[in-house]
Amino acid sequence: MIPYAYLILLLPLLAFVIQMFFGKRLPRQGDFVSVTAVLLTLAFAIAMLAMMFVLYDPHFSIEQKFSWIDIGEFKVTMGVYIDNMTLIMLFVVALVSSLVHIYSIGYMKGDQRYSRYFGYLSLFTFAMNGVVLSANFFSIFIFWELVGVSSYLLIGFWFEKDSASDAGKKAFLVNRIGDVGMLIGIMLAWRAIGTFNFQEIFHAIDNGSLTGSALTVAGIMVFCGAIGKSAQFPLHVWLPDAMEGPTPVSALIHAATMVAAGVYMTARIFPMLSADAQLVIAYFGGFTALFAATIAMTQNDIKRVLAYSTVSQLGYMIMALGVGHFVAAFFHLVTHAWFKALLFLGSGSVIHAMHHAMDKVGDHETDPQDMRNMGGLRKKMPATYITFLVATLAISGIPFTSGFLSKDAILGGSLAYAMNHPQHFLLPVFGFGAAIITAFYMFRQVFMTFFGQPARQDLYEHIHESPQVMTVPLGILATLSVFMFYTLPSLNPFTTEGWFSHLIQQPETVAGEHTATVLEHLTHALHIAHVPSMIISVIFALTGISLAYFFYFTKSWNAEKVAKKISPLYKLSLNKYYIDEIYSKTIIQPFLGACRALAIFDMEMYDKVVIDGFAYTTRAISRIARWFDDVVVDGILVNGVGRIVLMFSAILRLFQTGRLQSYVMMMLFGIIILFAIFMF
Repeated sequence: MIPYAYLILLLPLLAFVIQMFFGKRLPRQGDFVSVTAVLLTLAFAIAMLAMMFVLYDPHFSIEQKFSWIDIGEFKVTMGVYIDNMTLIMLFVVALVSSLVHIYSIGYMKGDQRYSRYFGYLSLFTFAMNGVVLSANFFSIFIFWELVGVSSYLLIGFWFEKDSASDAGKKAFLVNRIGDVGMLIGIMLAWRAIGTFNFQEIFHAIDNGSLTGSALTVAGIMVFCGAIGKSAQFPLHVWLPDAMEGPTPVSALIHAATMVAAGVYMTARIFPMLSADAQLVIAYFGGFTALFAATIAMTQNDIKRVLAYSTVSQLGYMIMALGVGHFVAAFFHLVTHAWFKALLFLGSGSVIHAMHHAMDKVGDHETDPQDMRNMGGLRKKMPATYITFLVATLAISGIPFTSGFLSKDAILGGSLAYAMNHPQHFLLPVFGFGAAIITAFYMFRQVFMTFFGQPARQDLYEHIHESPQVMTVPLGILATLSVFMFYTLPSLNPFTTEGWFSHLIQQPETVAGEHTATVLEHLTHALHIAHVPSMIISVIFALTGISLAYFFYFTKSWNAEKVAKKISPLYKLSLNKYYIDEIYSKTIIQPFLGACRALAIFDMEMYDKVVIDGFAYTTRAISRIARWFDDVVVDGILVNGVGRIVLMFSAILRLFQTGRLQSYVMMMLFGIIILFAIFMF
């Protein structure tokens, strides 16, 4: 598996290099290079997944590492770590990335930066594969930052639009906040243990090298990175704006790369999370799940609804990790990748059709992403509609879908945790509350987009189904959203027992303590909570669907009248609780004001008083020094000595004539003088 792992890692990087340097000179601007590279990674990922099924070992793991930095006591190794979770995640990334690459051939056709786009996609895939394969904190942080750079490049891909360039910068800067916390947590662990390697850190924690509050703080600080990448409250604000990038990019970010990185990393470090750290994580996830769902229910942009849906679903995964249900969290990460990629690619198919229709009628003012401009599209786009409906059923938690299995596992875990810890009853409230709202806003989206009468008849007449290069990936993802792929070989649609739950095992140690008792209590509570949580989740999902049906399909209930009656709450949700405005008023504007004040101080005070004053003083001193140099040094000392030398030289020249007769006469004259002196 090790050679395959390195090929999976390096092939997208090679495609990126080729695309950036030679893409425009190649046929079709080199899109086949990126597509071929990612399909090869998919082939290797499938081969490794097949090996996993052949071995069928829940405890399988393999690590290959080599020394990279060795400076005295500071040693860093690099390499790859492969277990069942790694193999499944590699397959998820490779498949979603492959489908996005293929889908992009049709979606991005004719774009002026077509080759660069595929290069950026390859870089994104390389970065995420690096996160998945990393065996230590040092390498995962490198790839973590590379994922951030890739997202910046793709979110702001259409940088000629201010909204896109601003969204790219916002995503990059907000994530840096979380990454600073992550780096602090990494260094706390390294300072206490002296290694970055995951397995060595876990063993050291088992041996008591890092315990108590220090361990809790380290775990929470590392989790800060996931708060940023996985868009958890309060760093969730970048993800909805990331919709400014091309829709296939949104699918890749939301399903298999950037936001998945945070959950995957938290799952990877699960054994170093103390009970207190897990509780903090659970509340972050649970609150985010409900909070984001309440925003999604009033949005009208088809992609923005899905963006807040992603934030909410990620909250589910984080909450599951917090309550200790590791398997459910990773299970939902996998199933969510399929149906969320399908939802985004389906929305992209709709937007693509809307753009085409707008071009036909010469309308460049209508927003092609506003669901209020759609309606009745199921007749014009049957493939998109059917696959989108399958994904909607899955995310709503309807039986016979993969989303039902994974969401029910999470809800059962939160209920089981509350049964063991009654004081934390809010966690299942968060989970079940988000479940009913999710079903409501997702079917609201379906009814507004695909049912009813067309909002714009002139556009509707020109709507047509997307090409097969876009619809085939939708069909593949819809197929993967069915329950049977995870319950095999039992084929029971109401149980999570299957190959997935057999091969992904709960870690045996949590934060240095053997968790046999903890796992026993969790398993017992899960057994009791499974059926009630399943029944409640189905009832809540059907309730949410029914509400959407009466409000947006039959329209027996007037949504606008209800919105007016609860106007304050409606406006809060519609305006995203004014979180961006609050940040702007309390953080961004004061910070920019401080920057402007510092700029004024720098230009008016520091530059003019200190720098210019220093310059004026230096010039004055220089003038004095120049006068002293000219008058005293040059005029008196140097030139004075020279004049004296010249004067004596002039006198000596009278005697140093160079004529022998003159010297004889001077000698004779001297002898006469001496004789006269002696005669006296």
